[in-house]
Amino acid sequence: MLGEYPIEGRGAAEIAASVERAVGAGDLQPGQLLPPMRELASRLGVNPNTVAAAYRTLRERGVIETAGRRGSRIRPKPATTGREQLHVAVPAGVRDLSSGNPDPALLPSLTPALAAVAAEGDRDPVLYGAEPVEPELARIARAELDADGVPDGPLTVTSGSLDAVERVLAAHLKPGDAVAVEDPGWGRTLDLVPALGLRTVPVGVDDEGPRPEDLSAALASGARALIVTDRAQNPTGASVSATRARALRSVLREYPQTLLIEDDHGHGIVDLPLHPLAGVTHHWAFVRSVAKAYGPDLRLAVLTGDAVTVDRVRGRQRLGPGWVSRLLQRAVVHLWKDGAVDGPAVATAYRSRRDLLIDALAERGVPSHGRSGMNVWVPVPDETGAVARLLHAGWAVSPGARFRLSAPPGIRITISTLTPQETGALATAVAAAVGPTPVRTYV
Repeated sequence: MLGEYPIEGRGAAEIAASVERAVGAGDLQPGQLLPPMRELASRLGVNPNTVAAAYRTLRERGVIETAGRRGSRIRPKPATTGREQLHVAVPAGVRDLSSGNPDPALLPSLTPALAAVAAEGDRDPVLYGAEPVEPELARIARAELDADGVPDGPLTVTSGSLDAVERVLAAHLKPGDAVAVEDPGWGRTLDLVPALGLRTVPVGVDDEGPRPEDLSAALASGARALIVTDRAQNPTGASVSATRARALRSVLREYPQTLLIEDDHGHGIVDLPLHPLAGVTHHWAFVRSVAKAYGPDLRLAVLTGDAVTVDRVRGRQRLGPGWVSRLLQRAVVHLWKDGAVDGPAVATAYRSRRDLLIDALAERGVPSHGRSGMNVWVPVPDETGAVARLLHAGWAVSPGARFRLSAPPGIRITISTLTPQETGALATAVAAAVGPTPVRTYV
């Protein structure tokens, strides 16, 4: 009978590791029910408290979830089988519009900046004990945040947006706490939250951002934190409007203990104004990375927030990596000062490519979404079939399952390198793959 559950071990750590190995190997499937703790303890010949400790560890790692008397089961998307596995293998000769990457032609050359900071580093090397944040980077970043209406607060630097989000969540929450997340939303975030032992609570989005009624319901149900993408939301392209920001702030005022995390990764590639939500909760963090505008390999994001949050992030960072390379920070400063990226021109290029595809799809009876950023989201009745038919037609797009919790099916099309000459053919292929669909939102 134990063969149904490939679980072994005598200690809690061994049992937990056995379950994780089985999930990674596919022997335990997402959604599969695990044996009751007393039953498994009897089979393994161990104390039930040992199994209880193993299950607790697995919950904290985001591998399993427990629903009271209904038992424990492998999470639908366990941390050991991340959403990155839900990708399309792109054969030779197929046009890849699935990656979510920026257009390399719109990224700046890094050679002048890196050469300059290397010379600076030779003259004035950064040693242990130096300040973790480049003063000029902090000055420029703070001025831009002020101009965009982001509340004043201390500033630090992290290794990209997701690093910042993880550190802020870990600074305030404990395993089992609930986090309100956008649905559809960034797949990495939907993986990260359960990997930290936290629970995701979906909040539907439309073109103007998270829906206030869904946020209110999530916070009323006990969600302790909210993660919002202000602009260029991945995968839908949503951008928080002024009206929506007022409505969301009104909801947050009723729950001032909520930890608010805002991700503005679209800064520098969008032409829509920022409408920040920060300032109505006790603890908040605002993150702005350089990846989309200057290159994904520049692993750098600026983080500001309330004093307690930033202090906790800095303190934990000191005990791990210590700081984000000051050479890298200086390179970003050079890029900023040299005007290496023409933000309005980049935003216009992406908008033109999005609008061309959205209009072409509409002409063929296919509604889609893409208010900002590098992606277009297309609701579909049959996600798997649509992806397969498009692949057969020579187009690789991303399955919406990478980005959804309870939202309806869809596909994400990255338009960053899409040419006007390709748009019509792509729209025709999408229409053939999904068929005319009723106009609806993606929630």
